[in-house]
Amino acid sequence: MSTDNSANRRQFSRIPFEAKAHINAGHGELHLNCNVIDVSLNGILIAKPDNWRGKLEEHFQIDLLLENGQLVIKMDAAVAHIDKGSIGFICKHIDLDSISHLKRLVELNLGDEELLHRELSSLIH
Repeated sequence: MSTDNSANRRQFSRIPFEAKAHINAGHGELHLNCNVIDVSLNGILIAKPDNWRGKLEEHFQIDLLLENGQLVIKMDAAVAHIDKGSIGFICKHIDLDSISHLKRLVELNLGDEELLHRELSSLIH
């Protein structure tokens, strides 16, 4: 897939964000303290762990750790793409508390309230 098509299809702004995440497949594959590259309202991009075995469309529980683990954004996500050094996940389900924290995180880093509202509207439709 070309980069132009990916950019045209992207509905959610990616926010570069330094944090850690725990990635759990539920069948024994667990990756603790993965480096987060960026987040959006619809997913997360992490640096690919050395021992990664996950496959495209496989489902994982992701815990995005904020404030030194004092705040955790939890989402059920599927692998959207795997590159040489990163893994992109698309959010499949997120609870109300977690989406509220994620919205606030994006809002603080995006700096464009109108764009934030458009992206939130895209989530609903």
